[in-house]
Amino acid sequence: MSNAKEVRADRQYTREHEWAKSEGAETLVGISAFAVDQLGDITLLDLSVKVGDVLSAHQAFGTIESVKTLSDLYSPIAGRVTRLNEELVNHPEWVNEDPWDKSWMIALAPEGAGELLSPADYAVLVEESDR
Repeated sequence: MSNAKEVRADRQYTREHEWAKSEGAETLVGISAFAVDQLGDITLLDLSVKVGDVLSAHQAFGTIESVKTLSDLYSPIAGRVTRLNEELVNHPEWVNEDPWDKSWMIALAPEGAGELLSPADYAVLVEESDR
């Protein structure tokens, strides 16, 4: 499990603890280590979108379930879904092991910016949330 206060400099964040990472023409979306720490052991991931769907910023794209709770997942930006991480759906425990790399959830072709936090601003939010 990763450090709950870890913030990766190569992505931007939402106040709901999703991250967005640009990779060429796509933006990968996942949840932060802080979110994973708050959720506890992940037991189920449901992606309620399909390739080709268009999402607005803050629109729900699925749910994540843990031993503690069930939470909605929200798109950090507007865009068209280009890929789903089907392997992650079959192995939701990967989110606990590595929320950053192999645990991206959806890929989007961006169609507009969301209100994203810089890594520095997100680090402040995590510090304040942990008090």
